[in-house]
Amino acid sequence: MEDERKSYHCSFCGKSEEDVDGLLKSPFVEGTYICQDCTKLSLERFRQNEERMRVKSSNLKNDELYINLMAPRKIKKLLDQYVIGQDNAKKVLSVAVYNHYKRVINKDTGKYDDVDLDKSNILMLGPTGSGKTLLAKTLAEIINVPFVIADATSMTQAGYVGEDVENMLASLIKAANDDVKKAQKGIIYIDEIDKIAKKANISGRDASGEGVQQSLLKVMEGTVAHVPPKGGKKIPNQDFITIDTKDILFICGGAFVELDKIVDSRQNSSSIGFDSNIAFNNKKYSQKMSGLIPEDFVQYGLIPEFVGRLPIVVVLDPLTEDDLTKILTEPKNALIKQLQKLLHWDGVDLEFEESAITTVAKLALERETGARGLKSIVENAILNLMYDVPSDSNIKKVVITKDCILGNASPLIIRESSVESEI
Repeated sequence: MEDERKSYHCSFCGKSEEDVDGLLKSPFVEGTYICQDCTKLSLERFRQNEERMRVKSSNLKNDELYINLMAPRKIKKLLDQYVIGQDNAKKVLSVAVYNHYKRVINKDTGKYDDVDLDKSNILMLGPTGSGKTLLAKTLAEIINVPFVIADATSMTQAGYVGEDVENMLASLIKAANDDVKKAQKGIIYIDEIDKIAKKANISGRDASGEGVQQSLLKVMEGTVAHVPPKGGKKIPNQDFITIDTKDILFICGGAFVELDKIVDSRQNSSSIGFDSNIAFNNKKYSQKMSGLIPEDFVQYGLIPEFVGRLPIVVVLDPLTEDDLTKILTEPKNALIKQLQKLLHWDGVDLEFEESAITTVAKLALERETGARGLKSIVENAILNLMYDVPSDSNIKKVVITKDCILGNASPLIIRESSVESEI
């Protein structure tokens, strides 16, 4: 028995029982032990990690503001629960968001106080329905900061008819429940950013193109803006809300149609023959865009100063049929799960045949609407069902078939008496 006891070792440092002040046996894993020294070291490491990852900023006077910062790997893992595919884009976004809020939280912490960290706003480009807006919105929910979506196409340069750039700041303040300090740490997603590319051969001022880009420059870089309390146009002698934008993260998204042709043209400008073009066209969208340089965006119509405010570029690939099929069923908030929950409240089970799900994905792919087209396809197919079910308490189960999605048949209805019928 004496020899057997001496054979016990710490599973962490490898020291035997006679070399330490005792071993603690794991109640869960047979033959696993930890010594006192390793226990102390582990506790110290946990304390250091907790301090390093502390997400409550001591210099923020508002106790309700809690930035849920976590490591990039964990951010991506949470994104995976809500967004299908786009692995590389999720990695880039996770790192960018982590670094941004680490910069926000750890101001004036002692060492390196003389080093200023530039703000790194993000530019996302990819086809319609590839998940740009969903990624930005989900990131804001994960980090627990206010979030607002602004539409670049509705913006005009100050003084012109349309929405002023400052209106998106007013919307962010509203999203933060009128808490300016909270809004100053939020995320603004500007959609359709490619639509404000400056127009060629335009007479006069380009109020909705280059003019908007100019108006966005200071706001995106960091400035103290004066915002009308309820948005809208500024009126003389009006009281304004003051908001500092230096810690607001701006994420811009756009489809940038035919930008790949600009990249291809530049990369193959000195090539002879068609081989290089064929190779380019056979690549995935993200592979085509891997050679992007700032000058490509400038040629597209963004001014150099605006491109400089968006140093991080994230490229999203078009969604495949397999991606669209997974989007319908796998994420936490998958469309089919939402519909099943809605009918569950009416006491009805909803089932989609596998062929019906793949048909929805194929239709969305054919229409080139991406993920955003899935909902309209499904809801159009089951409109009558959603209309009739609440009025018929005998319905117990509904089965959606391929023909139902294609509009050739009604959903299969299973009633209390187990007799199948159609609505």
